[in-house]
Amino acid sequence: MGPAPAPGLPPSIALGLEQINVSLAFPLFLTAPPGDMTRLFVVEKGGVVKVLNRGTDALIGTFLDISGLVSTGSEQGLLGLAFDPQYAANGRFYVSYTNVGGTSVVARYLVNPNNPDVAQSAADRTILTLAQPFSNHNGGMIAFGPDNLLYIGLGDGGSGGDPLDNGQNTAVLLGKLLRVDVNSDDFPGDATRNYAVPSGNPCAGGDGAAGEIWSIGLRNPWRFSFDRQSGDLYIADVGQNAREEVNVSTSADGAGRGINYGWNIMEGNLCFPSSAACSTSGLTLPAVDYDHGEGCSITGGYVYRGSLPALQALRGTYFYADFCTGFVRSFRFVNGAVTEHADWGAALSPGGSVSSFGEDAAGEIYIMTSQGGLYRIVPN
Repeated sequence: MGPAPAPGLPPSIALGLEQINVSLAFPLFLTAPPGDMTRLFVVEKGGVVKVLNRGTDALIGTFLDISGLVSTGSEQGLLGLAFDPQYAANGRFYVSYTNVGGTSVVARYLVNPNNPDVAQSAADRTILTLAQPFSNHNGGMIAFGPDNLLYIGLGDGGSGGDPLDNGQNTAVLLGKLLRVDVNSDDFPGDATRNYAVPSGNPCAGGDGAAGEIWSIGLRNPWRFSFDRQSGDLYIADVGQNAREEVNVSTSADGAGRGINYGWNIMEGNLCFPSSAACSTSGLTLPAVDYDHGEGCSITGGYVYRGSLPALQALRGTYFYADFCTGFVRSFRFVNGAVTEHADWGAALSPGGSVSSFGEDAAGEIYIMTSQGGLYRIVPN
């Protein structure tokens, strides 16, 4: 698959940003429990999750504060939040963060049984701890897939150029997308791993490969998401010095199962380093990539599946952005090809560094900036 066509004009639909005026400190994510149409949960880099009233956009309060556990280095912090598919019944949710020792942690927490807007302060279970060799490329996105299993995105461990060759090493978890069952434990004697390996994982059979691995060859996946209708998997992977990329794997092709996205053999559609020769055999090339003349750090988003009547023409459209330039772009992925690749210009530019997208329970999409901005994509 070659590079996507250059972005053109947006589709003939008018979009805008509706600002949600709450005080936030470096928001990095937004989500909501399945079926919860009344609240929004916003993750702050420093270790706090705030809860908002979705109807009024007013701040309800602090849902969780683990700031005492979290390191806030440049690419560290509280990086992910995922509500259990059965959250309404079991009150379980999961967070992903870098702790004060620089280790990546995925932990399970419980909601306060007496107050649905507040979580219990101590973790119920540690799912995974993984030492990071450097302070950057922590990844940190977590999400439940259509199969109700937890997917964990991990960067290659940091520094530059993947000096430890983690991206292509199937014996290590760094530089990978993992898939685990958080309701069982295959490692009762290992305090750093409290989960089971699903039998359908491509490396579950062993042979020296880590069974948790779902996909390999990632540098720093910021962020990934599943299309809630089709189950297709979109991964935005931050590049080194030349290219930024979006990878797409359809549910019909396994939604990422066993895919090698190429790092550090390739960066986007280029060999890495660019002066080297490389083979693309066995690699899956990105659906979209762009060079550093257009931006420098991709921020992945979501496929729009909301219900606003004026936006129904956007259904099936994937949105992404660049942290450095603040552009917001979109495309559709149809029959293995990118179509309607568009740059939304000032209409969807929040005027800051786009740190993340979010999706609420209704499928509406939000944009956050590192400067504290929170916006909802709406009809203009």
